[in-house]
Amino acid sequence: MLAGRTIVLGVTGGIAAYKAVEVCRRLVDAGAHVAPVLTEGATRFVGEVTFSALASEPAQTSLWDERDPIPHTRLGQRADLVLVCPATARLIGSYAAGISDDLLTATLLATRAPVVVCPAMHTEMWEHPAVQDNLALLARRGVTIVPPESGRLAGGDLGTGRLASPETVLAAVERALAPRDMEGWRVLVTAGGTREAIDPVRVITNRSSGKQGYALAEEALARGAKVTLVTTVDRPAPAGAEVITVSSAADMEAVVVPLAADQDVVVMAAAVADFRPAQVAAHKIKKTDRPAAIELEPTHDFLVDLGERKPPGQVLVGFAAETDDVVANARAKLERKHLDLIVANDVSRPGVGFEHDTNQVLILSPRGVEHDGALTDKRAVARAVFDTVVATRARRAEEHT
Repeated sequence: MLAGRTIVLGVTGGIAAYKAVEVCRRLVDAGAHVAPVLTEGATRFVGEVTFSALASEPAQTSLWDERDPIPHTRLGQRADLVLVCPATARLIGSYAAGISDDLLTATLLATRAPVVVCPAMHTEMWEHPAVQDNLALLARRGVTIVPPESGRLAGGDLGTGRLASPETVLAAVERALAPRDMEGWRVLVTAGGTREAIDPVRVITNRSSGKQGYALAEEALARGAKVTLVTTVDRPAPAGAEVITVSSAADMEAVVVPLAADQDVVVMAAAVADFRPAQVAAHKIKKTDRPAAIELEPTHDFLVDLGERKPPGQVLVGFAAETDDVVANARAKLERKHLDLIVANDVSRPGVGFEHDTNQVLILSPRGVEHDGALTDKRAVARAVFDTVVATRARRAEEHT
């Protein structure tokens, strides 16, 4: 999403300016070209050299740079997005009033790119009517406002005004840049591997980390969807998602099946157990009492139910983690479970599937191969999945006109 994008990172003079260093690092790690612009006030809290070292080009602080007579125009025109993090009450007021008295405010007025503003200030300032009116005006003009959080502020005070977390800021940037082709869609995503109890201590599980499911949830949110994430893993939740935590296959079934009927898209990325112990011991099994064997029974494959009960217009996506005959096995699963799409991968290959940050997938539909991708990061895989979902829904709409 951010790879190859030019982000102008504006940093203003508040104590939260030190957190912009981490935001800068994460933007660069995501592949963005980051051009830092620091106000004079910002340099009282953080060093210009710090951003020059971490960003994609040297930090700029002045309109009067002899190397570039019109730096604000250059920055504004080549930016894919301008991010102000943190944004002080002064910056917000100047921007709302159209006052360009430094490089950052001039750049904000000289750009037609999306703008994301992340306010950070003491509670009394945040709640002041002038600040709230200025933010409301900017929002009406199309600026994305990332509200501050509640917590510990400078001086030890507690209240609202703390800069949003780096995760929340980056999610807002991604959403501002993403195509809004899923605006208002209801999307349910499952993630992680289920855990089937042997006794109160031990479980049978699998190697799923949930990374692909979380990447799918993040991508859907960025494209405007309302996302429900049903997960078995304890990972930082994507900002804006409704998160429901479950454990076993039966737990997941009890949550997903009632919710599925109201969804536009259901993506079953979780690795749901095929088997579970037939009997669960009431107490921990001691070494001295170890059983000769653990009898297993199949879990109920509720994805079949979802396929059979799928409401008109819904796109149902399954996953197939295979180690051999990937295409044949995935195609059989697609047909047997009445899926619209299936995302298949060969988890025996290096860097693919479970526990990795990368994945390589083949997306099949009843029509044939929709996507055959190279090894890439899981967010890029999520993008390919939803590109295919969007195309599938568009094709259906054309067929019914």
